[in-house]
Amino acid sequence: MGGVEVTAGEGVAVPIGETYPEIRDGVRTLCQDFPGEYWRALDRERAYPTDFVRALTEAGYLAALIPEEYGGSGLPISAAGAVLEEIHQAGCNGAACHAQMYTMGTVLKHGSEAQKQQYLPSIASGELRLQAFAVTEPTTGSDTTNLRTTAVRDGNGYRVNGQKVWISRTEHSDLMVLLARTTSREEVASRRQGLSVFLVDMRSAVGEGLTIRPIRTMINHATTELFFDDLHIPADTLIGEEGRGFDYILDGMNAERILISWESLGDARFFIDRASAYASEREVFGGPIGKNQGVQFPIARAWAQLQAAEMMVRKAAALFEAGKPCGPEANTAKLLASEASWAAAEACLQTHGGFGFAEEYDIERKYREARLYQIAPISTNMILAYIGHKVLGMPRSY
Repeated sequence: MGGVEVTAGEGVAVPIGETYPEIRDGVRTLCQDFPGEYWRALDRERAYPTDFVRALTEAGYLAALIPEEYGGSGLPISAAGAVLEEIHQAGCNGAACHAQMYTMGTVLKHGSEAQKQQYLPSIASGELRLQAFAVTEPTTGSDTTNLRTTAVRDGNGYRVNGQKVWISRTEHSDLMVLLARTTSREEVASRRQGLSVFLVDMRSAVGEGLTIRPIRTMINHATTELFFDDLHIPADTLIGEEGRGFDYILDGMNAERILISWESLGDARFFIDRASAYASEREVFGGPIGKNQGVQFPIARAWAQLQAAEMMVRKAAALFEAGKPCGPEANTAKLLASEASWAAAEACLQTHGGFGFAEEYDIERKYREARLYQIAPISTNMILAYIGHKVLGMPRSY
């Protein structure tokens, strides 16, 4: 991987220095074919970056975490993180396709061998797209165990009824991981029980009980609202055991947190690079604005936050790869990385002044995109609540 290592406890090594230089060089080269004007055009139309996703797929980057026996590269999560970090540092946006990296983990860890053989090779090749992850609902938000979407046994399958919201990329995905309640709350001892995970083929579901409605937002995130009206899905779409879906979803959430943390690191680097260069070149009142501490210090502080966040992201990834518990580290990594990215975004926009609001500089677009990770896929406040209760032992607040 490159670099030197320190330990994260329990004999787990954390790399320091640049990791996966060949992967990073390849991603940088690929991203050069998708400059700012490409993303600005898509942003104006709220269009999906089909060509960019195709290029990543053909280069094998989106199959990084799929084992070799199923057509992927079989790389660790830190390699996938390197891909996403470089995408974002280059000014591109991995949110259009990052879900494939962590959603397929649900199939890989908990699916049957038949499901793995049926889907993973086609996902690795790009023949099938697994980009949708349907958990959040309009009435429950982060309170996942109280979701209301149901999947009721019906002959040789299930009937799904309910609603999901903020489910991204459904219009550009063939498959969707769906969490639904299969046993009512009244019939289970714990609210975590009775939830199940399904792998839904949306190609046959749309128009047959599944309706997708796009939601236009402040960023080009291809997000939607889903309505299930007696959608019939086959019994073999169930992943793992019925009723254990919440645990399966939690399994994948650490990977999601870690990977998105790397995107935030890349965003922070983008903003810091742009801000420091502009501050050194832009001259007002007879000198570069970067000589003024009021301009210089916020950029320097953002760089310091980036360094601290990066170490936590690497620690979380190292624990994940070693098969160790990493919930506190993954959540803290997401918290620190998103805050470092936002601090860098604020410093960059302020440094550019009015020019930061001009589309051609790409600052305002990246600024909007970076803000998302203070809220999704888990909000900063929920992370703090988790740390307060699970790590520090204080009374539960959620």
